[in-house]
Amino acid sequence: MISGKLACRTVLLGWLCAALASGQANQQPTVSARLIVSGDIPSRLELKAEDLAKMPRVTVSVADQDGTKIEYEGVPLREILKRAGAPMEKELRGKALASYVLAKAHDGYQVVFTLAEVAPEFANEPILVADKRDGKPLFGYQGPLRLVCPNDKAGARSVRMLETLEIVQLQK
Repeated sequence: MISGKLACRTVLLGWLCAALASGQANQQPTVSARLIVSGDIPSRLELKAEDLAKMPRVTVSVADQDGTKIEYEGVPLREILKRAGAPMEKELRGKALASYVLAKAHDGYQVVFTLAEVAPEFANEPILVADKRDGKPLFGYQGPLRLVCPNDKAGARSVRMLETLEIVQLQK
């Protein structure tokens, strides 16, 4: 009788260990949000999750492929560019209008935005560096940061796994 109980406990313990190991293997590691802003600016800027949390935040709604609404929360791109020292407001004239932002993702994907696109006195696009989707941190291949362009008809410029923003001034 004792050996039967021992065998049962051993099997149960083995099953429990396997279940715990399987659950841990399915969890994706949490990657801390970090954004590097560099290029033709006074100095390189590195923003971590806690820095982004202290900046002005907004929420935008975007239609998913199936038509449901998704809410993204984060920092307006213009706020990050302003903090990095990119030409904005009164400085965004003449040669500065030949500047652009190259957004780069972890997987090598890249898109370009002009500085005028995000400036209130020009196109005033509400482009967002999001770190939350429907109130939760971005998951897996979505984040930890994502550019969200709510006015775009196609989502190709909504860069997921965003890592760097490089500001390039074509005319020096």
